[in-house]
Amino acid sequence: MSEPPVPERIHRADREIVITWAPGHVGAYPARFLRLNCHCATCRDEFTGRLMLDPATVPEDVRADQVWLVGNYAIKVRWSDGHDTGIYTYEYLLSLCPCDRCKGRGRQEGQQRQER
Repeated sequence: MSEPPVPERIHRADREIVITWAPGHVGAYPARFLRLNCHCATCRDEFTGRLMLDPATVPEDVRADQVWLVGNYAIKVRWSDGHDTGIYTYEYLLSLCPCDRCKGRGRQEGQQRQER
């Protein structure tokens, strides 16, 4: 069994959240991409995983106003559109990692990916 992922650094920029997973492994997550991939019960059906969030309701210029650590396993984000109920586990964030190395491995298989 492998250790759960824990980032070395999390940085909130204007239109993205940048996560350093390890030296040379940095994922720059566009804010709207993360907002559209929220897994809270408001955004996804908790039993089927079906997307309930209408992407047209999320502004193109949405940004992370605040980011908090949740224990040693996740972050919570308050988005500029007022949404703040989602928790993004490190494991989930790593599965969404947009870096070239992770995209090359097909880490997003099975994940709902939205246009940036």
